[in-house]
Amino acid sequence: MSKGHIITGIDIGSSEIKVLVASKKPDKEEIDVLSLVQEPSFGVRKGVVIDPNGVAEILQLALNKAKEESRQRIESAYVNIGGSHIFSAASHGLISVSRADRKISQEDIDRVLHEAQTISLPSNKEILEVFPREFFVDGEGGLKEVLSMEGVRLEADVLAIGVFSPYLKNLTQTILNSEIQINDLTPSPLASARAVLKKREKELGTVLLDIGAGTTGMSVFEEGELIQAIVLPIGSNHITNDIAVGLKIDVDLAEKIKLEFGNCLFRGNDKKEKIEVGEEDMLTFSHKQVAEIISVRVSEIFDEVNKELKKISKQGKLPGGVVLTGGGAKLPKISELAKKELKLTSRIGKPLGFSTVQDDISLATVCGLVLGGYDIEEAEGGANNLSIGKGLGSKIKKLFKIFIP
Repeated sequence: MSKGHIITGIDIGSSEIKVLVASKKPDKEEIDVLSLVQEPSFGVRKGVVIDPNGVAEILQLALNKAKEESRQRIESAYVNIGGSHIFSAASHGLISVSRADRKISQEDIDRVLHEAQTISLPSNKEILEVFPREFFVDGEGGLKEVLSMEGVRLEADVLAIGVFSPYLKNLTQTILNSEIQINDLTPSPLASARAVLKKREKELGTVLLDIGAGTTGMSVFEEGELIQAIVLPIGSNHITNDIAVGLKIDVDLAEKIKLEFGNCLFRGNDKKEKIEVGEEDMLTFSHKQVAEIISVRVSEIFDEVNKELKKISKQGKLPGGVVLTGGGAKLPKISELAKKELKLTSRIGKPLGFSTVQDDISLATVCGLVLGGYDIEEAEGGANNLSIGKGLGSKIKKLFKIFIP
């Protein structure tokens, strides 16, 4: 029986490397998971690869397991790029329409987007991709589609997403050392958004927060367009560290307490718990004590989110609310705390479009990579020509709406 068209997504995170091999048949809406491998990541700090060779070894191990489970050859993959070095900047491009009949061609659209990408940056930073927000034809704005329209002057307002070049090089070297090709690199917050946000939420205005181990990815949408994307250098590992310091215990035990007894909002009786520490000692702590430690750090994350929303005049002004995903969003009552701190409606975002894995919000990024891969290859008629070999820094996606449907 045919397994359909195969796509592989690779999520290199601060705590885990995830490889998802999936299959989609033409007559089926949902995607089937053929293999999901998760390996602890060493050599990744706050979403950034700092030891390419070490991470490549772990990735190779995960890929071998995925090949064995899925019984598929894996020669290329869609990969995320994370870390707080990711930045966004508004930019503007302007060109003259090239054709004598003044009809705007795809070449004109590509040229104006390339022009908008020309931003003054330090030598160690580069633009990864640009997302059009609005086109102007002869000064008339508010346009989303301009192909074949008539005009003399074409302009575009875009949101440019940039990265720190050495970190980009480390990531690409890691993947290539694992003997597979990179089909496309996508910032983690955009991949997560592709997996969990609904089209209506992007139209209304929504902020997505992907709370990972070392970072929190943030992307903001309005009228179907990306208006902000950033990665905050705070994640769920910081909560674990706070518990370890607060209770004077080791990090592994703190992680266990966070997962088993953690809560973002304390209510009810202050129940005492005892946990065995070593062979003879016992640790006694209260639910209230743990909840207070967690709520302080999670509130700090939401405070940073509010600061970013304020910069774009969207603080408390997104009708679609906030959608929480990622492993850090598994904390009980986190949605209630988000509603309180951000003054927005709140929900937990689960991956959409898969026959399995829907309930595991820690898989949002890798699921989004697979979904985006299918979008790209369907639009390209199955052709896989988005290789990194052509120079990622100079690439502008013709399929710029892949992750912003």
